[in-house]
Amino acid sequence: MAKKPTIAAATLVIETRSAVGTTGARAARREGKIPGVLYGHGDSQAIQIDAKVFADLLHGASRGKVVPATVDGKADSVFLRTIERDPIDHRPIAADFQRITKGEAINATIAIHTTGEAPGVRDSGGVLEVLAHTIDVKGPSDSIPDGITVDVGSLQVHDHISAADVKLPAGFTLVTTPDTVLVSVGASRTAAQAEADLAGPTPAVAPAVVGEKPADAT
Repeated sequence: MAKKPTIAAATLVIETRSAVGTTGARAARREGKIPGVLYGHGDSQAIQIDAKVFADLLHGASRGKVVPATVDGKADSVFLRTIERDPIDHRPIAADFQRITKGEAINATIAIHTTGEAPGVRDSGGVLEVLAHTIDVKGPSDSIPDGITVDVGSLQVHDHISAADVKLPAGFTLVTTPDTVLVSVGASRTAAQAEADLAGPTPAVAPAVVGEKPADAT
């Protein structure tokens, strides 16, 4: 008898799911599975994955990577696209995967990490504000980085770093809107209040009544 091919421990085992819709998804969960959909390359199919295996994927180094998989025993490679969570306890209750070929260009969301000490914080009492924790890029599926580091070592108060300022790995292009602010250094609350005090109170403006012109209108 021929031996079955050995499946590596890191391989994600995916099963097709015959029962679809809400009823099928609930049945899968009762069996300790995470229901979902696998799509890509002109095909889409209902699937399910062991819940413990899925938890290991979420908490392991493979999160955000293209991972080897078997679909009903057939070798493939997939990328985790979306996770649906329970609104009460936030545990995963469904997941969608995209079928990927090696080197295929795909959109991916990459974590943003900051490094360095902003002089606007160190010397001027400013506050470093991380306004976006991820950035969307497009590039080779087998070269997706774990994260992108942004150096804040030159930022003064009121300076910022936009998505367009980030140096991307070779072969990757920016998907996020270029002028999206990722990190900025704002004035401290004390300084901001002092500026407001110097500016004085904002003059009150009487609201116009609907259907009538303001008093100074001509």
